[in-house]
Amino acid sequence: MRSVRSKVIAAGLVLGAAGVGAWQLLPSDEEGRGAIRVGTTDVVSALDPAGAYDAGSWALFGNIYQSLLTIKPGSATPVPDAASSCKFIGQKLTTYQCELRPDLTFAGGRAVTAEDVKFSFDRIRQINSDQGPAPLFTNLQSVKAEGRTVTFNLASRDATFPFKIATGAASIVDKDRYPAKALREDGKADGSGPYTLAAYRRGASAELRPNPAYKGQGGPARALVTVRYFKDSAQLDKAWRDHEVEVAHRDMPPAVLAGLNPGLKDTRYQATGGTETRNLVFNVRPGSAVEKPAVRQAVAAVLDRSKIAGDVHKGTVTPLYSLVPAGVPAHSTPFFDAYPAPNGAAARKLLREAGITVPVPVTLGVNARGANLAEAEEIKRQLESTNLFQVKITSVEAWEDFQKAYAAGRFDAYTIGWIADFPDADNFLAPLVGRESSMNNGFSDKYVDELITRTQAHGERANAAADFRELQRVVAQQVPMLPIWQKKDYVLSREAVTGSQFLSDGTGVWRLWELNWL
Repeated sequence: MRSVRSKVIAAGLVLGAAGVGAWQLLPSDEEGRGAIRVGTTDVVSALDPAGAYDAGSWALFGNIYQSLLTIKPGSATPVPDAASSCKFIGQKLTTYQCELRPDLTFAGGRAVTAEDVKFSFDRIRQINSDQGPAPLFTNLQSVKAEGRTVTFNLASRDATFPFKIATGAASIVDKDRYPAKALREDGKADGSGPYTLAAYRRGASAELRPNPAYKGQGGPARALVTVRYFKDSAQLDKAWRDHEVEVAHRDMPPAVLAGLNPGLKDTRYQATGGTETRNLVFNVRPGSAVEKPAVRQAVAAVLDRSKIAGDVHKGTVTPLYSLVPAGVPAHSTPFFDAYPAPNGAAARKLLREAGITVPVPVTLGVNARGANLAEAEEIKRQLESTNLFQVKITSVEAWEDFQKAYAAGRFDAYTIGWIADFPDADNFLAPLVGRESSMNNGFSDKYVDELITRTQAHGERANAAADFRELQRVVAQQVPMLPIWQKKDYVLSREAVTGSQFLSDGTGVWRLWELNWL
């Protein structure tokens, strides 16, 4: 992702609704060439926003649902979408208020009300799905709806709250069509976004039609879009080479990305951002082989990120030494400071002093997509080469099954990618190592939670830098998870398609409405 402005939001900031008239200048599909086919290996784990906290699901949510705020291309500041304006009330950053746009309707025709917004937030916390976005709203005490006004009451100061309600977690659903205490599981979706979901085949495709009733920041969708979901990057690459998709995004094979160049025929591509990260998460629950910090520290002492980046990912990723990636304000390098180079002797000393018998048996979980398995094999090779670890790789093919497996504690460690929900260092820390972490690894630390609360209290985000550095240092000391790499966001498109440069910029928004035929 691009760098974030140091001043993210100040107390009393008011967000004004922007017009969308400029979209009238975009071309339309007058020749009737059918749907633009977009290929991805990301997986939709649920169509219900209360049950999903993953890139594939949120990519779809941003097109069929609306949130109160959104983030425009090239910006790091939330702007109104379903809201006409939003602001903090007073100077405490504990009360946030939004006014809904007038005459806003769901695709089915019913008016979107403040009660729908309240309902959408209340059910996320009430359902509290293991795979859902509830960890983003641990600081939310209550939501009040009155007329077109929605008021959020927070337990403590949180300057990042406007970003949180600009994400897929804050998707507004129709209270008449979604159960309050359970996930909707009929394979349908009702929202007020730029598109309606015309048809959905789980794990295969989603057919999207422009929603003529849409009113918001995104502007009208002009083209039919069919999203095709592929099992792995090799299948996506084949579909691209066979011209079965016009756009390819997340993730082509590393060798293909490494070979991109301006001379490729009928191929446009852009590499933006750079803050998608990948981490090795440790299950610290009692009974896990990595329960004791010394074991996790020993893994950190021997991991060779450069080998993973070069041998597995062909140089398309960059070694990462903090949960907060380079390019995001408050980034530091605590893991490099503590473990500057792979050192088997240091790892052996850590284990010996902790009285831990070697080799330590470790079950490593991996979702078998793209280069994930090859990456896990390289981690296994590195750990076992020290004679300190004995690694068993457990590969799970379906993303939903993998999520359930790590949440249930089936692995001692597992690898997982992270795409920021919003462009602030908080989002690389609070959902990962904070209270009610989305990683479901059993980690909890009062000092870490205190530091997170302190960082969120600063409306002037540059003033949180010292607390962010301390937070990253503590994480590197306790090692509940281990950063491996960060990478850019690659989008490939055919020359007949316009708007692909706006599809994704690492802010977590997938702007399918920007796509059109040339």
